[in-house]
Amino acid sequence: MTNHTAADAHSMTGFLGWIEKTGNRLPDPVFIFFWCIAAVVLISVVAQAAGVFALHPTLMDASGNPQVVAAESLLSAENLQRLLVDMPATFAHFHPLGYVVVVMLGAGVAERSGLFAAAMSRAVNRAPSALLTPAVALTGMVGNLAADAAYVVLIPLAGVIFAAAGRHPIAGIAAAFAGVSGGFSANLLPGQLDALLFGITEAGAETIQPSWDANIAGNAYFIIGMTFVFLPVIWWVTDRVIEPKLRPLDDSDTLAGAAAATRDPSGELDANELRGLRHAGFACLVVVALWVFLTIGPGTPLINEAAAPEARFNPLYRSLVAGFFVLFLASGWAYGRAAGSVQSHRDVVKMMSEAMGDLAYYFVLAYAAAHFVAMFNWSNLGLIFAIKGAAVLEGSALPDAVLLSLIILFGATINLFIGSASAKWALLAPVLVPMLMLLGISPEMGTAAYRVGDGATNIITPLMPYFPLILVFCQRWQKDFGLGSLAATMLPYSMLLLLSGLVMTVVWVLVDLPLGPSAPIGFELAVPGTPLAE
Repeated sequence: MTNHTAADAHSMTGFLGWIEKTGNRLPDPVFIFFWCIAAVVLISVVAQAAGVFALHPTLMDASGNPQVVAAESLLSAENLQRLLVDMPATFAHFHPLGYVVVVMLGAGVAERSGLFAAAMSRAVNRAPSALLTPAVALTGMVGNLAADAAYVVLIPLAGVIFAAAGRHPIAGIAAAFAGVSGGFSANLLPGQLDALLFGITEAGAETIQPSWDANIAGNAYFIIGMTFVFLPVIWWVTDRVIEPKLRPLDDSDTLAGAAAATRDPSGELDANELRGLRHAGFACLVVVALWVFLTIGPGTPLINEAAAPEARFNPLYRSLVAGFFVLFLASGWAYGRAAGSVQSHRDVVKMMSEAMGDLAYYFVLAYAAAHFVAMFNWSNLGLIFAIKGAAVLEGSALPDAVLLSLIILFGATINLFIGSASAKWALLAPVLVPMLMLLGISPEMGTAAYRVGDGATNIITPLMPYFPLILVFCQRWQKDFGLGSLAATMLPYSMLLLLSGLVMTVVWVLVDLPLGPSAPIGFELAVPGTPLAE
């Protein structure tokens, strides 16, 4: 093995190398978040003193006028009290924290029992290594149906899969991250994101035409098209741009928890390991059968029969994090008992405890990130930026393709500041949807354009709640992999996904393809007095 010096510890060259080196010269990400908090505090004080404000597009005051959203100083008595009194709640309520802890408790057992190592070795034994990238990327995009579970399950697993195949694990993590987060809206089926976004779209559309009803499949053709456009982009960037530039791993790197790295992917499994895989497979079938029973059995606990059709499966989608926990725990325990790596329940508890030990740095990082995101929201700065930016687009008089392209770019830009897709759309839809309808563009097309911009920059903004977690996943394989390394790795994906999404949208509009069943690009206002308008 070769030990690298500080001068050659970087992975990239050229412009990406400059980004990596510059980013890695920054302090530890924990302290970067603390410095960002200090900057937001200062800006909030100045913004409040300058009287910066915006008019909320949906909320009204007692007089029926748009509610004023004013910049708030984070040094005000109210915000200082909130910071100090609610500090435990701010940390505990950090959105990804519960998902990460729950899934990793189960994944720790599956990993340390040897299940992941054996399963990945078995899977890649005869599989072409070159086809791993599109498989991981496609799984990531389809995995968005599982929402947050895809981040904490697939992305670290992709590193193990690539390592077991003799490829660079960070390339696998990058491909999975690009698929799950960069291709956030791409999919082969409509899911809970469609229901969530179109529910918001409907509220905006009803201000122009009260009879307009949301169609959860209104972007079905478009998101399928995105999947097949984004897949080769992620494949090409991973295999031709990113992986060749990554530094090979050696004995100076940290591979804690990456059990598959110690196995020769061409080696055959012994009898105990094969028996363990059979037992793990049976355990998986039992867990899947349980979830199916809870979905279609008596009482349908995972189906909300009283909800609107597009929202009935939300309990099922939201249960998938718990489902992955049970799946990994049961299959890991079953494998370990059969293979001999688990002798008693005490071994299982120990494995779960060790998994939490691997997350120690993430807990510290999440503490800083949680307070930065919360304080940024308390200041109202992100909300004001989004409202004022949408108003600028509303005042433009541009061709449809150009206007939609600007909406995509605008969505990609504000995504750097506000991470939640539904939160941003809730702010933008009340302005953009009615504006586009008046210009003859359907609510479905406005929603589709927003989705393109929203996904592309997810993978390069530290405000994305799972960004710190991805950094931790990478550092498990390469201990000197810093914030600059992650930014440089994901930037080519972001740029090309945004560019390809822009081109796809423009072509879609010019060819005038339907966005989904009964979902055209154009829109005609109903004439007053007709049944449609009433």
